Order: sequence, then structure tokens, then C-alpha cells
Amino acid sequence: MSIKFPQGVGRIVHAEIDSTNAEAARIAASLSGPTWILALSQTAARGRRGRPWAHQQGNFSATLVMQPTETPDRVALRSFVTSLALYDAFVAVTGRTDGLALKWPNDVLMQGGKVAGILLESIGIGSGVNHLAIGVGVNLLTAPDSELLETKAVAPVSLAGAMGVQVSPEDFLDVLAASYAKWEAQFVTYGFEPIRTAWLARAARLGERIIARTTREEFEGTFDTVDEQGALVLLTAQGRVSIPAGDVFF
Repeated sequence: MSIKFPQGVGRIVHAEIDSTNAEAARIAASLSGPTWILALSQTAARGRRGRPWAHQQGNFSATLVMQPTETPDRVALRSFVTSLALYDAFVAVTGRTDGLALKWPNDVLMQGGKVAGILLESIGIGSGVNHLAIGVGVNLLTAPDSELLETKAVAPVSLAGAMGVQVSPEDFLDVLAASYAKWEAQFVTYGFEPIRTAWLARAARLGERIIARTTREEFEGTFDTVDEQGALVLLTAQGRVSIPAGDVFF
């Protein structure tokens, strides 16, 4: 697989590291431009809300470090940019779109199972964001044990298991970096609306009943849309509810 790495974007590959997001925080200030950090093995990987993320050999763990200039709420919308980039990367390596869907807020589904997740972490001073770390984990070769999941969480799958396609982490990085650069250019040039439209066209369970869980509440309703701020909008028995952050269960 021969993909040209985006011009002006750095590429660092580590045989082993604690966490690519942790490394991003350590080196962010020294970087002159956007840089991808790939680890072939991670010893202290983590997911959203500090949850452990099992890194198994042959799977993909990388972080894109950026120096955004927008407000923090706009910077956070890059989870949707990254989701679309992952979707296109999977299409590129498999030649297929069937069985692929995007799950709010930042997971990618393949044949109904979770194949990839995204973790955004910002490094800032005051109300601004100096650096953004976009962590990406993909089950390329193997899926972690389902027993580690929350109740009703989507079961994990791997690219190799679900699609019968094997690709190395290094090759997948090249594809993902090129795909991300395309969607990032759209976001910077045209704003969130075309990103939102493209994301909704690939959204899992749009128009269906789902459960959304925040740290304090649980809502059940019809998945209506994602609004201009990236919040999940549900139509519930109590009316229209906008959820800025949380987890979705089917």
C-alpha cells in the first residue's frame, strides 16, 4: 500500500511507549507543526474518562498533535473530523462501505461492533487551547475481551476479524493521515456544517431509539440529529433533549 504522507505533517514511530497521548503532552511544545505519534506497543494506554484501553500487538495506537487557533468548543468538534477520517481509512483499506457506521460521540462501528475509538485531550493556558492531542485506537488485528466492557456497551471487533483484511499499523497510519488531512482542510475552510452533514450520513441508529448516559442522568429517546455544537439531540417522552457529552447505548 503506497500512500503519500501529508505535506507539512510530522510522523514519529515508537516501538514501545507508555501512551501516545502522554508523549504528545511531553513533546507538544517542541513541535513546529501537526505531528502523528504512532506506538507499536503501549504500556499505559487509556480511553475516555480514564478507562483502560487494551493495546494488543498488531493493533493501532496513535495520536495527532495539533496547535489549533480556534475556541475550545470548536476545537472539540475535531472528534467528528477524526471519525470521518477513520471511516474513509477503513473504506480505503477494505474497498467496502457496508457494515461501517459512526457512533456518537467518537466511535467507529464495523459489522455492528466497535472497531475504533477516539480520545481528545487539550493542553491549554487559561481559556485557550495551545495544543490538541487526538488519540486514535483501532483494533486492526484482534479485539479486546468483551468482559471488560460496561453493561450494554457495543462489543469490540477487529478489522481482520470483521472484514478479513490485515494491514500493519504503519500502513494504516499513512492512510489515516491522508484522510484526516482532507477532512481537516474542509473543516478549516468551510466550518462544521459540512462535517456535521457528512457525519450524520454515516451515523449509526439515526432515527432509532437509543439510550444516552451522562455522568449523572440517563435518557431514552429517538436519535434525531447532532446539532451545530456537536451535541446529541434526542426526542424523548419529556420533549427534545440536547446532550453535549455522554455515552450512547443501543
